[in-house]
Amino acid sequence: MFKLAPAALLIVTASFAAAEQTRQLGAHVHGVGKLDIAFEGDRIAMELHAPGADIVGFEYVATSAEDRAAVDGAVATLARPLDLFSLPPSAVCSVVEARAALESEVAGVAQGAREEGHEDHAHGDHSHDAHANDEHAHDDHAEQKHDDHADAAHSGHGHDHGDHAAGAGHTEFHAEYMLTCAAPAQATLIIFGYFEIFPNARELEVQVISDRGAVAFEVVRDAPTLDLRDMF
Repeated sequence: MFKLAPAALLIVTASFAAAEQTRQLGAHVHGVGKLDIAFEGDRIAMELHAPGADIVGFEYVATSAEDRAAVDGAVATLARPLDLFSLPPSAVCSVVEARAALESEVAGVAQGAREEGHEDHAHGDHSHDAHANDEHAHDDHAEQKHDDHADAAHSGHGHDHGDHAAGAGHTEFHAEYMLTCAAPAQATLIIFGYFEIFPNARELEVQVISDRGAVAFEVVRDAPTLDLRDMF
């Protein structure tokens, strides 16, 4: 898990606490990402969360060279915020810091560690299944031993499949940006090149916070612009 510099955290942590709680309670929907934007002085802080399927077309753990290359390429692209979210040239904005990574949807848990956790959970479920088979034991001990062995083998196979499916649905890309603008009051329009770059993305749920308050928007592929004139 990464974080921006302390100055950026002062903006993002306080401003987006409610939005982050909402994000965690909501469903992980393919095609729909979340973008938080905070204006403070001459700085703009952004935080993006997007399902893996939106960015690279899959959410399983990348193991092949092709899939790993796709993830690496996506992370590099996500680290260029002004290509994704273009601001008016008159605002004269530049990137101070940008970080992106593929990580688990559960905050603070890396994808690899989460896969290991699911494996541990699978072993626990396997033991529970074996105990359940013992409760339904037959009088014929030899037959029970055969049945337990078959059930355990079948159960183990099922948990392996389930673990893969669970892991496949809980990964996302996370990016954080800090921009500085010479004329921040001119940052009144954002053009979302994000949708052109990532064809699987359909919508971004955007929350914008400035000294005038907080406003929520939905920016969609068919209308990839955000008018922020009322935020200044």
